[in-house]
Amino acid sequence: MSSSLVHLSVGGRPCDIEFAWIGTDDSRVTAHTPLLVFLHEGLGSLSMWKGFPQQLCFAAGVRGLVYSRPGYGRSTPRPHDERWGLDFMHVQAREVLPALLAALGVDSRAEPPWLFGHSDGGSIALIHAASFPERVAGAIVMAPHILVEEFGLVSIREAREAYRSTDLRDKLARYHGDVDSAFWGWNDIWLDPRFPTWTIESMLPAIRCPVLAIQGHDDPYGTMEQIEGIARRAPQTELLKLTTCGHSPHRDQPAAVIAAAKRFLSHALTT
Repeated sequence: MSSSLVHLSVGGRPCDIEFAWIGTDDSRVTAHTPLLVFLHEGLGSLSMWKGFPQQLCFAAGVRGLVYSRPGYGRSTPRPHDERWGLDFMHVQAREVLPALLAALGVDSRAEPPWLFGHSDGGSIALIHAASFPERVAGAIVMAPHILVEEFGLVSIREAREAYRSTDLRDKLARYHGDVDSAFWGWNDIWLDPRFPTWTIESMLPAIRCPVLAIQGHDDPYGTMEQIEGIARRAPQTELLKLTTCGHSPHRDQPAAVIAAAKRFLSHALTT
């Protein structure tokens, strides 16, 4: 998908954000067609979604907005001497996403968008929905994090070693203008000695919108507790547990994810 850049000021700092609209060539889509905003994983970007957003938006008959967070893709890189804080996902959810929507003319008060988040993007979607409950129509989250499990930190340590000693860096460089900015921003904070205390569990009861939470049984970064914990605190949550599926359900089980998301969106939009 072709992308553009929009200039923002976040926390008093200038930032360019890479973004792309989806569905503008679909005859079913109008200015009032529901909007689905895609939030990528911790090492993802706009281009790393590949064709999935288009496939989902076409199947569900909705518009889409895909973007790269600061530090990723073609968006402004993270300065190499800057370390993210434990609140880095809260900053994305409460400052960057609202600023981006406003800059692109999305009136989330009048027509709240839907959110589709993967991994860190799923956590950001949940934080945004809890922080601005009246501005989110619904959320679909895949492999989200609501707390830190040692099980997942093992895989993040392995990713650090792979980045240093294998071709992982070269593979990721296809999707990021500054691949070191993207990788070390994510890896350093997740392996910060303070990060095991990170949790968003207490925020979840504030979410009012419908939620679909998806998790693979073979996810090396998290257990089923990540989505079961959402359902306990936000009872309107539906769960989808996928077999033969790792950390990226949209890549491992795309047909199942699209079918579930389409049904979820269709039901919520007609009730």
